[in-house]
Amino acid sequence: MRAFDIIKKKRDGETLTSGEIDFFVRGASKGEIPDYQITALLMAIYFNGMTGDETYYLTSSMMNSGEVLNLSDIPGIKVDKHSTGGVGDKLTLTIAPLAASAGIKVPMISGRGLGHTGGTIDKLESIPGFKTNLSAGEFIENIRKIGISIISQTEKIAPADRKFYALRDVTATVEAIPLIAGSIMSKKLAEGIDGLVLDVKTGNGSFMKSMEKSRELAEALVAIAMKMGKKAAALITDMSQPTGYAVGNSLEVIEAMEILKGRGPDDVKELTLNIGSYMLKLGGIVTEIEEGTAVLEKKIQNGAGLKKLRDLIESQGGNTGVIEDYSLFPKAEIIREIKSNSSGYVQGIDTEKIGTAACILGAGRLKADSAVDHSAGLILNKKIGDRVEKGETLIAIYTNKSETIADAESLIDDSFIIGGAGCIKPKLIYSVLN
Repeated sequence: MRAFDIIKKKRDGETLTSGEIDFFVRGASKGEIPDYQITALLMAIYFNGMTGDETYYLTSSMMNSGEVLNLSDIPGIKVDKHSTGGVGDKLTLTIAPLAASAGIKVPMISGRGLGHTGGTIDKLESIPGFKTNLSAGEFIENIRKIGISIISQTEKIAPADRKFYALRDVTATVEAIPLIAGSIMSKKLAEGIDGLVLDVKTGNGSFMKSMEKSRELAEALVAIAMKMGKKAAALITDMSQPTGYAVGNSLEVIEAMEILKGRGPDDVKELTLNIGSYMLKLGGIVTEIEEGTAVLEKKIQNGAGLKKLRDLIESQGGNTGVIEDYSLFPKAEIIREIKSNSSGYVQGIDTEKIGTAACILGAGRLKADSAVDHSAGLILNKKIGDRVEKGETLIAIYTNKSETIADAESLIDDSFIIGGAGCIKPKLIYSVLN
């Protein structure tokens, strides 16, 4: 078998066998197939796509290119939640502790932010002392003891995916749905989970900007999970504006803590309760979503979700004092309010520009090796459907880099569409696949 023949076959629109895909993935991960041939296959997949079976074979091969965790000796159902990425998406920080407090075992291997979207690992690392680089043994022990652990991807988990993703990122093949699905699921299924809830974003702040593409991705992800013998559900949720009001690492952690204290933005709470309820359903805690939302609401009211977050922070070396004292988080030296140039109602927000502005301020990465300023970001004062007066604050920006302010302000000015008539606020959840 030769890499050349596999590339040629996919270039010509033919279907690859499981053996051919496995040969290519293993060769790529071991360095036996050169980057230029890997890139050629990625581009052929980008243009010709993959069947459902091919995508499944790709996922399985990437997953098995490294360590696959075994959590079978830990009692209880293990369920993870994954988001396809957005701006202000701090839902993992609210959902995971609540689900764990309700009896679900929650193992999570999460990512860092890149481009205009944020990453859970960067957010957690804004908590002083919080360690995300635990060993597999430490990760498993936390699941056993407190029912939850969130870590960054290790070198042993799906190494083929890291190789493929690095090349996709520089060859304009990131958006290929079979490659996205394989990348997500190879890492998630290597966690040893029994079920997975997928939050597939749609709108101008997501990678999948159209409903058609979002649904296609959601269907591919659920199909892979089912073929792997896992329970799965996918919710297609809105990303036509930031989730909540805070964008940026420590700012988002604070907003998540407010939700767990029974406060915080309504949209974050609604998404938390709904997505979390599907985790409880997959885990057998409840049979109906409405029952799940009631369980999670109670876990907010009685403080169980907040306690579980405290357990998580403590178990991974973080300073639990941040829960009561937000001043312990990194603080930006510069805070500047950006005012509206006109009066009216917010008709729309270019969410990708908001995310890019946060990155420029230091909250994210414009390159993979960029450093992150955990104190940087922004807080919205207005969202779609809100009335705004000329001179009223649209956004407050937080940064330690004065030289970035002008560029960030320009992006923010361009991102808000303000008109004379009121408008309907977007739905939060468009559809559910399970």
